[in-house]
Amino acid sequence: MKSSPALPDSITVQSPRRLPNLLGYDRKALEGFVAELGEKPFRVSQLLKWIHGRRVVDFDAMTDLSKAFREALRASSELRPPGAILDQRSSDGTWKWLLRLDGGQAIETVYIPEPGRGTLCVSSQVGCALDCRFCSTAQQGFNRNLSVAEIIGQVWFASEALSRKGEGARITNVVLMGMGEPLLNFQNVVAATSLMMDDHAYGLSKRRVTLSTSGVVPALKRLRDVTDVSLAVSLHAPNDELRDQLVPINRKYPIAELLAACRNYIADKPHRSITWEYVMLDGVNDHDEHARELALLLKGIPSKVNLIPFNAFPGTKYRRSSAERIEAFSRILQKAGLVATTRRTRGDDIDGACGQLVGKVQDRTRRRFKIEQRTQAART
Repeated sequence: MKSSPALPDSITVQSPRRLPNLLGYDRKALEGFVAELGEKPFRVSQLLKWIHGRRVVDFDAMTDLSKAFREALRASSELRPPGAILDQRSSDGTWKWLLRLDGGQAIETVYIPEPGRGTLCVSSQVGCALDCRFCSTAQQGFNRNLSVAEIIGQVWFASEALSRKGEGARITNVVLMGMGEPLLNFQNVVAATSLMMDDHAYGLSKRRVTLSTSGVVPALKRLRDVTDVSLAVSLHAPNDELRDQLVPINRKYPIAELLAACRNYIADKPHRSITWEYVMLDGVNDHDEHARELALLLKGIPSKVNLIPFNAFPGTKYRRSSAERIEAFSRILQKAGLVATTRRTRGDDIDGACGQLVGKVQDRTRRRFKIEQRTQAART
């Protein structure tokens, strides 16, 4: 399994020996931390409001906490949100950040504004190990899981950036559809989503936090017991033969097992459905017969199919299906009684597909390194 290369040498590599970062403590973790300091439980809600609701990172500025408690917090912990290496604004309003991590790595976070809503797409891993053939992130390999602080830190950072922007933009929805497979970072993702939905933190409803998975079935079965977030499944093919090629994890957890786990996830949950993500690849999975097969496959499951025009990246062999082909595919699904929508392509001018921005930064870094090597060789 290959590692993604380190990003620019201007990134400071942080020492691993640090105080606990309270940014990554959900309510349960804070309850234990506060108890150890000898404080009463109501302090937990106060801390959540200061850290996430007001985005204050200076303990001394938390004025409704006692001086002794603030001193204890300062001595035993820290608040360390992420910082941006790059930020890019698209002509369509999409805002994309490359955020710095400890150890010289980086992740992408994207804010997508729409009328009446603002969706933040966050990452859960550095790179991805699942090797989906059409995914830019997968081509960079896998490095590590993100901590709770690094996942929720993306929401913190984006909320602060939008607040500073001063145009009334805000986060109404969060989707874990960025870099990585969320269910392969199970505990940290669950803790981060609990903060997203905590009334004293970000206060998002369970319908406005969506976890996207390629189909890690055992973790999906566990998910129902610990959270109630909305679920999106990266399906991309209506049969095992084709999905084995596009989404290799299907060889381990085939479609029948995946669908059974999805049915179980929404069982006894009125008005809940599964969103099926289906990237449209020209001549690969976009034929009429694929649409009819997909409609039959999803029959009886409360569903929404999200058709995604493919975002090309350097070195890929795939092409985006034509708008006419996507529309014809959608009509077949709708005629069969399914809700089918086509995702609007956003941020093309800022490398809007997941993994494209970090990939370009890595490419620039490698080119710069090779130039420096050649220059040094010439001097010697």
